[in-house]
Amino acid sequence: MTEKLEKTGKVEKTDREWRALLSREQYYVTRAAGTERAFSGRYHDCKTPGTYLCVCCGQALFDADAKFDSGTGWPSFTAPVRAEAVETREDRSLWMRRTEVLCARCDAHLGHVFDDGPPPGGQRYCMNSAALLLKTAGNKDS
Repeated sequence: MTEKLEKTGKVEKTDREWRALLSREQYYVTRAAGTERAFSGRYHDCKTPGTYLCVCCGQALFDADAKFDSGTGWPSFTAPVRAEAVETREDRSLWMRRTEVLCARCDAHLGHVFDDGPPPGGQRYCMNSAALLLKTAGNKDS
């Protein structure tokens, strides 16, 4: 598998390389902008300390300290570890107007951000477990 890092720091892989690297569900969520079923993901109710990484490229995205129970069935965070870790764009799919969240390093679809989160920021980064990998202090990833 080749990993191409350009001056921008972007990770680029062919579709074939992504399919070889990811499970079917991970590919569906991250590369085809899919969504896992509510309450089905491995991290929706996880309270383990650590850092959530992009399952595609390993970039740090969210700290477990920023995670909260939104009651939606998906892992929800108040903010990314760094503003530059994610990018957003308008999503008008499914007859809705939402803000899609992508990994800034590899363009993986992570989920959506909404303005109904807790204070002080008021944001809810509603992510798919299939797009994340939890790195804990005791081991490389969970």
